[in-house]
Amino acid sequence: MIRNEAMFKLSYGLFILSACENGKDNACIINTVTQVTDTPKRITIAVNKNNYTCSMIEKTKKFTVSVLSQEVTFEMIKRFGFASGRDTDKFAGYNDHYRTENGTYFVCEGTNAYISCTVTDIIDCGTHLLFISDVTEAETLSDVPSATYQYYFDHIKPKPDAPKKKGYVCKICGYVYEGEELPEDFICPICKHGADDFEPIK
Repeated sequence: MIRNEAMFKLSYGLFILSACENGKDNACIINTVTQVTDTPKRITIAVNKNNYTCSMIEKTKKFTVSVLSQEVTFEMIKRFGFASGRDTDKFAGYNDHYRTENGTYFVCEGTNAYISCTVTDIIDCGTHLLFISDVTEAETLSDVPSATYQYYFDHIKPKPDAPKKKGYVCKICGYVYEGEELPEDFICPICKHGADDFEPIK
């Protein structure tokens, strides 16, 4: 079933993009989902080619987008956005996820809607692949507002006065990744550039 209320929650914000290939599940965080037509309901997403989730979607032609709400925690952002899925099962030990009709996960905790899709066309945009996709399922989970980037920075991301941690900074947009080691397939959630465009914080 496709509910219009779920489609209305698409905006500039944060989304968990889930895929499944040969029984292996993976997910990452993206920041733009755009509805391009209403009949049929069709959306586009752009995913960096270096991201493991991108190659999975390219092969299976299926994915699910979970719209993050203002109830999302920083721990959840770190789990799905700040770690590589090549060697780590991001869903391991995480009980609040379910499969959609197309076989990919959606996450309930910290989300207000999910939208499942089948890819109809793929456009190579250089560093990214643009997936044009038909919506096959869309459901609303809660009425909690979606988490915009401004809300993320104001209320979810740890404040600068927290103890300084080692990390990396994006040379393109200045986004700071906090951690001992930057995953090779890490994609900046703001400007969507890959790990090659990050440098250690000095």
